[in-house]
Amino acid sequence: MFTGIIEAVGEIAAMQPRNGDLRVYIRTGSLPLAEVKLGDSIATNGVCLTVVELPSDGFWADVSRETLAHSNFAQASVGAAVNLERAMLASSRFDGHIVSGHVDGVGQIVEMKKDARSINVRIQAPGELARYIAHKGSICVDGVSLTVNRVDGATFDLNIVPHTAAETIIAQYAVGGRVNLEVDVIARYLERLLNAAADHGNSGGITMATLAENGFMKAK
Repeated sequence: MFTGIIEAVGEIAAMQPRNGDLRVYIRTGSLPLAEVKLGDSIATNGVCLTVVELPSDGFWADVSRETLAHSNFAQASVGAAVNLERAMLASSRFDGHIVSGHVDGVGQIVEMKKDARSINVRIQAPGELARYIAHKGSICVDGVSLTVNRVDGATFDLNIVPHTAAETIIAQYAVGGRVNLEVDVIARYLERLLNAAADHGNSGGITMATLAENGFMKAK
């Protein structure tokens, strides 16, 4: 599990096609590697990658066909900067929000503009993810835990404060760029619970009315 609080910015140092999938070498920059061991997970632009080799200045990982199909790794190139976060320890302070490192889809940046000292970024998400994106809810963009400021269909706005821009790859974004999106895991499980209740006639299950009555959503 991750938190969406980026620890360092690294770069893709090598990419090796392997019988339809990919092995990548990530140079990790300032990310501490002293306690990282083979088999550990490191979120790379929000994608949970397993460490398979540990040279002195980075790690090698395999990228499956599933990951290539649902993330921007398919368009990645050597030299590209990436956000990095090590898996959370049980003893760690929890910041950000719950991030699994399982990317749900790829969005596209449709607008960027200054907002005082911040940057306003507008992203078009895949249509099937729109129902999971809520005003003032959490979303993970290239591994960064962010708050949704505005939602218009499948398009949503983010406000990027100077610190976040400086400590991640967001300052390098441009209109047309593609970004990895992971929606709030709670929203996904909640939908599954609601669907399961509907499949069983809502007998003793969770309903939209129950959620509204208990303050989890606005009653219509």
